[in-house]
Amino acid sequence: MRVALALTACLGLVACDDGEPDRGYAWPLGVGLPVPLVPENNPMTAEKVELGRHLFYDPRLSGNETQSCASCHRQELAFTDGEVLSTGSTGERTLRNSMSLANVAYSTTYTWANPLLLDLEKQMMTPLFGFDPVELGLRGMEDVLIERLREEPRYEALFAEAFPDDDDPFTLPNVTRALACFERSLLSGNSPYDRYLGGDRDAISESAKRGAKLFNSEKLECFHCHAGFNFQDSIAYEGRPPRNGIFHNTGLYNIDGKGGYPAGNTGLHEFTGVPSDMGRFRVPTLRNIAVTAPYMHDGSVATLSEVLDHYAAGGRTITGGPNAGVGSANPFKSSFIRGFELTDEERADVLAFLDSLTDDTFLTDPRLADPWL
Repeated sequence: MRVALALTACLGLVACDDGEPDRGYAWPLGVGLPVPLVPENNPMTAEKVELGRHLFYDPRLSGNETQSCASCHRQELAFTDGEVLSTGSTGERTLRNSMSLANVAYSTTYTWANPLLLDLEKQMMTPLFGFDPVELGLRGMEDVLIERLREEPRYEALFAEAFPDDDDPFTLPNVTRALACFERSLLSGNSPYDRYLGGDRDAISESAKRGAKLFNSEKLECFHCHAGFNFQDSIAYEGRPPRNGIFHNTGLYNIDGKGGYPAGNTGLHEFTGVPSDMGRFRVPTLRNIAVTAPYMHDGSVATLSEVLDHYAAGGRTITGGPNAGVGSANPFKSSFIRGFELTDEERADVLAFLDSLTDDTFLTDPRLADPWL
C-alpha cells in the first residue's frame, strides 16, 4: 500500500496524456483467443511493441544497471523466473513469486493482490520506481533513466518510430506505454490443448483428455476459478468489459486458527483491511503452468503434484514452525476448496492435461526474445 500511495503522482503522468491515432496492429492470436482490450490513449502499434521489447530486456531500466524486466520474467519459463521469491536489482527479496506474463493482456488487475492497478501502464511504475521492496530501483532517477536511453543510438529511431507525433518522444510515459504494448503482445494460444480444441484430435494423449474431463468436473471444481480460454476467472477482452478483480483464499495458511496468513503477505487484506479478505489472491492463468514452478503467491509449493495435494486436502496443513496451521479449516477459504480423492491414474491424467497447456512456440518465439543478443 505504501508503494501504491507513493506512486500516485507518477501514475497521473501516465494516465492523463491524450490519445493518438490507431495505426493498426496485427494481433498474434492463437486458436480461440479473442482480441484484447487496449486503452484508448495507448493503441497497439508494431513500432511501440518493438520499442517495448528493447526496453523490456534492457538493464538500463534498473538503478544500478544490473537487471531488466526480463530478469524476473524469462521467456523460456513463460515470463516467470523459476525462483521461490523474486530478487530485485539491489539483492532485496520480494515477498511474491514472479507471475507469468503470458496473456497478461486479458487480465483485469495486475500483481497478486493489488485491486488498484487496473492497467499495465500504471503497473509498470511499481517495478521501476517502487521501494518497498526495491525491484528495478529507479526511484528518484527518472531523469537519469531518460538520459541513459538517449545515449543508446538504437533508441533514437525506435522512439521516433513508436511516437512519431511527439517533438521529444523520450519521456517516462512513453517508456511505460511501450513496455505495456510489448507485454500485451505476449499472447500464448498454440499449446497442444489449443490444437486439440481446434480439431486436431491427436494433439494430446488419451491421458490428457481424461485429465481435462476431471479438471472440468464438479469432483475437482478446478474450472470454477480456472475457467475459459485463459484458465482464469477475472479476464476482459473486446465484447467482455472488465469486472472488479476476483480474489480467492485457497487455504494455503491458517496460522492462528482464525485464518491468519504470514505478516506482510496477506493478499487483498493488505489494501482493504477487511478481515475476510485475509489470504485472498488473484487467480493466475494455467497456460504454460508446467514450466512456471514453484507455485502460489509466495512460491511455497514446489511442484504441480504438490499443488494437487494441496487442493485434494482442501487446504494445506503445516505441522511446525511459525506458519503452522490447518489450512483446510481456514474460515475465509473459498467454498470451492472442498477437497477430493484421486487414484494414481487420475492424478497422472490431470498432470498430463496441465502439461498439455504448454505452448512451446510461445516459449521460443524469436519475436518475443532479447533483441540485444
